[in-house]
Amino acid sequence: MDDCIIIGAGPAGLTAAIYLARFHLSIRLFDSGSSRAAMIPCTRNHAGYPEGIAGKDLLHRMRAQAERYGAVREAVKVTAIEPDGDGFRVRTDHGSYPARTVLLATGVVNHRPEGLLPDVHDPALARGLLRYCPICDGYEVTDTKVGVIGTGEHGMREALFLRGYTSDVTLIAPEAGHRLDAACTRALDEAGIARIDGPCGGWAIEGDRLALDTAQGRMAFDSVYPALGSRIRSHLAIAAGALATGEGCLEVDDHQRTSVPGLFAAGDVVKGLDQISHAMGEAGVAATTIRNLLSERRPIRR
Repeated sequence: MDDCIIIGAGPAGLTAAIYLARFHLSIRLFDSGSSRAAMIPCTRNHAGYPEGIAGKDLLHRMRAQAERYGAVREAVKVTAIEPDGDGFRVRTDHGSYPARTVLLATGVVNHRPEGLLPDVHDPALARGLLRYCPICDGYEVTDTKVGVIGTGEHGMREALFLRGYTSDVTLIAPEAGHRLDAACTRALDEAGIARIDGPCGGWAIEGDRLALDTAQGRMAFDSVYPALGSRIRSHLAIAAGALATGEGCLEVDDHQRTSVPGLFAAGDVVKGLDQISHAMGEAGVAATTIRNLLSERRPIRR
């Protein structure tokens, strides 16, 4: 039986794997290969990399570090977490595994604009024409022409945030007309943010810009930010009995413990700031709590 099974191999899962392996615990890391961090062309606000580092390169380094200390990584998809006595049974598409504790670090999946197909989406993302995290890379769009795909309060807030980097921000409704109340409209007007109705379509890279069709004709931007929310991958924990918010974020205490004893969660699957540094901090807390819990059950000795 493993001391801990970690589900998810993004920054949170890999950080926890490094900590737990260095605690001399037996761990298993399940990686479905879908970490959102792998989509980052270059992160420049991750401390220690003055020139920035690609998401895939960062994950590669973290995997090598975890494996150096004995973490076992397996490319499988988890289908269920089942409480089993004082521990758990984790079921996958390659069999089932017993564990004393489980850490869920499955993250989220960004909602993409409808009709934006991979043959445009992926190269646009790689070139910085399409971006999903203004906190991460808003600095890179300083004084450029930026489009935000969204509406309502969420779209308004993202457009206002980006207004701190550039004076040229346009909020485009993803479908038809905008759904903005008087307060949202007033805030956008005061910030000088243009509002364009949808629907959006005809996505294409045109020169050094990402172009799309709108209700007011074709438009092109230096960068486009979809503000369409995300799908939180918390279903495994919820099915095991863990409490979650209405949006699906797992509820945890200050030590990353869910409502199910022995089941922990860290990173974007938990409500909080969706940032690599934040996910890594939560993972360190979770891993240390897991170690101490296991030591209470059976003293850890060399």
